[in-house]
Amino acid sequence: MSSAARRASRRGIGPSARAATVVLLLSLLSACSSLSSDGQPAAHDGPLRVATSFYPLQWMAQRVGGDLVTVTNLTKPGAEPHDLELTPRDVASLSDADVVAYLSGFQPAVDDALRTTGATRFDAAPAADLNLVFTPNLGDPSPGERLEAKADATGRTDPHFWLDPTRLADVAQAFADTLAEQDPEHAARYRANATALTAELNDLDHDMKAGLTDCRSRDLVTSHRAFGYLAVRYGLRQVGISGLSPEEEPSARSLARVSDFVRANHVATIYSEALVSPAVAKTVARESGAITKVLDPLEGMGPRSKGSDYLEVMRSNLATLRAGQDCS
Repeated sequence: MSSAARRASRRGIGPSARAATVVLLLSLLSACSSLSSDGQPAAHDGPLRVATSFYPLQWMAQRVGGDLVTVTNLTKPGAEPHDLELTPRDVASLSDADVVAYLSGFQPAVDDALRTTGATRFDAAPAADLNLVFTPNLGDPSPGERLEAKADATGRTDPHFWLDPTRLADVAQAFADTLAEQDPEHAARYRANATALTAELNDLDHDMKAGLTDCRSRDLVTSHRAFGYLAVRYGLRQVGISGLSPEEEPSARSLARVSDFVRANHVATIYSEALVSPAVAKTVARESGAITKVLDPLEGMGPRSKGSDYLEVMRSNLATLRAGQDCS
């Protein structure tokens, strides 16, 4: 919603303001109907309606909720979640949801829309512990360096927690608690599903650690800085050509610095992404003599995704990294 539309809505004028009022009243009525006469969550006759803002949360919600939930995702397959813009139908779907799973600060359009809905909000940020902050310098904190939960000079904290499976497991456990509060009758099932999912994510984490332990190259050069949590978890050093958003265009100076870094450190592989043009990565590769491979940040599934779900794509990423980082 534009700032002009929000101002009009506050003044209560025009058809858009009336529509927004209807949506708000419906959401309030929905919230009230979800409570029993004693103020506690009412029993649900059908599945809980869960709306999620991008793919990793969609996948997590489906696994934790199972057949007790129906999950819709605001970011369409193949779309870049950083640039999400919501249609009026999308906003209405948030109002109809029992629970909305999102990551505050990651998609501003979702943050704005949630201010006018009555759905229960599940913000993944607290459970994910977003403590990785980047500075404008070349390279990121070295493995094992203490990471502080404060903004850097650009005010940017890395949101890409799901590339560390252990953080996604923590989010799943917290989400199970939220579903249990909404649907106490099935609380044990939600928590059992989260426990089973955590076991799978721990297995993935074990395989990632084992697969990336003996790599000749520890420098992970990526088209944008989406892989910080993965790098810190598995002892790599991420060097991003662009910033935290793939739309940030690197300067000519930044391209030259990364190219110099690649040559000086004998980096063999530059990683582009599944949903973003590989042009920047190919430019650095051409200037430095490296090759390019696709590493998926799992912000969304699309035709180029190497797998049908989060676990398969992460294992494909592991195979790509083992080849690109020369792991024995």
